[in-house]
Amino acid sequence: MTVNTHRRLGIGGHQSANSGTDVWLTPPDLLNRLGGDFDLDPCAAPLPRPWTTAREHYTWPHQNGLLLPWFGRVWLNPPYGRAMAGWLRRMAQHGRGTALIFARTDTECFHSSVFGEAHAILFLKGRLTFCYPDGRPARYDGGAPSVLIAYGTEDTERLLDSGIEGAIVGLKRPVLIHLAMTIDPPGQTWREVVADTLRSLGGRASLRDLYDALCDHPKAKANQHWQAKIRQTVAKIGLSRIAEGQYEFAL
Repeated sequence: MTVNTHRRLGIGGHQSANSGTDVWLTPPDLLNRLGGDFDLDPCAAPLPRPWTTAREHYTWPHQNGLLLPWFGRVWLNPPYGRAMAGWLRRMAQHGRGTALIFARTDTECFHSSVFGEAHAILFLKGRLTFCYPDGRPARYDGGAPSVLIAYGTEDTERLLDSGIEGAIVGLKRPVLIHLAMTIDPPGQTWREVVADTLRSLGGRASLRDLYDALCDHPKAKANQHWQAKIRQTVAKIGLSRIAEGQYEFAL
């Protein structure tokens, strides 16, 4: 992703950017924690890039992602500065994906395209350290607090399950209900719920067995996409697949 400072200062004006670059990459660990399977990055860093951020990249500024089609789950780390408003408007219109920007809650675009359109925000703890174009971590942090912004229920779920340190704020009614039921007070994670259920089933179960066992669980009741969540969790845990739709858990 690119962070265009438009000046000889580090991101957010925190430190002097002696590297001579205005291209800053999102740390790969952050992407991995969000699932790592984005379909499109509409303003990706120029080639050669040390890691991919999505299945397809529009390379900014050689390709103007604002004028090209958007599809699927989008990862957006837009050029920072006055141009960012247009990218956030497009993301709000698309309605599916996650954006990474500074926590400039006083700006008009934050109020219209984030508070007015997004499903949830994660205010990251501390300041994010971006990476140089060759993949090395930057010498200094970004210079300002950052936020991850989820658009749509799928990306909200990924944000909630990411384990990224920070404070989550729900912006849509279903998200507020979900947070109230599953985070306050804290309860089991989906990973813990699925693992405990597999143990209770003797360590071996099909997806149908898991659906039947968990259909009345509070986490399933609070999530209309709970079956997809179970499938996602099974994939994350890395269970042994012993037959079609049949999995085994090491007790």
